[in-house]
Amino acid sequence: MTETASSYVYILGSRDGGTWRTYVGWTIDLDMRLAAHNTGKGAKSTRGRTWELLYAEKFKTRGDALSREWHLKRDRSFRKIVLPD
Repeated sequence: MTETASSYVYILGSRDGGTWRTYVGWTIDLDMRLAAHNTGKGAKSTRGRTWELLYAEKFKTRGDALSREWHLKRDRSFRKIVLPD
């Protein structure tokens, strides 16, 4: 099986009062995935919030994107760096 579509890893942010919550995921279509999260059709942990795209990286293969997603989910210091002021 050949992987032809580009894959993306992304970080979403949602502000609740003065506190930010972040979510890391992967997709092949950033706009569609953000819309899904904001309409309650994304991951269960993202429902009921308004999300904005804070950061994205593009990869040639799904495997590369999944590997990066795994690392970003564990790198809280990087997730704090991408938060808006």
